[in-house]
Order: sequence, then structure tokens, then C-alpha cells
Amino acid sequence: MKRAYDFFRPLATILLAATLLLGSGCWLFVVGAVAATAAGSVAYVDGKLEASLGNGYESVVTATDRAISQLEFTKPEERKDQLSDTFVTHTAKDERIEILVTKAGDNLTQVSIRVGTFGDQALSQTVLDKIKANL
Repeated sequence: MKRAYDFFRPLATILLAATLLLGSGCWLFVVGAVAATAAGSVAYVDGKLEASLGNGYESVVTATDRAISQLEFTKPEERKDQLSDTFVTHTAKDERIEILVTKAGDNLTQVSIRVGTFGDQALSQTVLDKIKANL
């Protein structure tokens, strides 16, 4: 014959596990990491546009170089290694644009775009959109 608490034991175990997971704050990290990877997060913070792209590092570097050419910015000064590539270019109005492409994983690449000293969100977004179009 089943006792009353036999029914509640699995439910209690699940509730306890959920409470520990939610209370620890780790779930926020896991959910945030999954969301950033799946959706491709974009944030504009302190004059800089930050984006996570679900593409390989080399393909993002190539797309960035094409975007600079298509937007007809000046030929970029480039500093590159196996993990990051920095492009520094200028618009026709001589606005400085710095684009940093950083390898974050096999299929995850971080892109950071700053226009001028204080930033220009609209121009930064235009550059990012052109990079994405070349992927």
C-alpha cells in the first residue's frame, strides 16, 4: 500500500532542486549565455556597440574588411593575430572608426565598434549591419 508521502517525494525533490538552482544565481548565467549565443546579442554601452555573432572568427574578419570597402571608408590600419583583429578607418568626414573583432569560440565572435571619441550609435549600427550582410 502506498503512503501519502510517496506521492509527494518526487515533487519535493524537483522543488528543492529548482529552489537551489534559482537561488544560486547560476541559472541567470546559463540563460544569458544561451540567449547570447542563440540570438546574437547587441548592446550599445558607453559609446561602443558590442555584438556577439554566431559565426567563425575568420569569416567575421573577412566580412568586416568587405564592409569597410563597401562603405567606402579609408583603407584601414589593421592589427591582427590569431585571436583578435583591430581595424581603424575613417569616414569621408574624417570620423575615426575602430572595429575590434575577437574570437570567443569556434562559432562565436565578438565585434566592438566605436565611432569617434564619444560614439555614434546610428553609424555603429550601420557598420554592424553591413558586416552581418557579408556573412
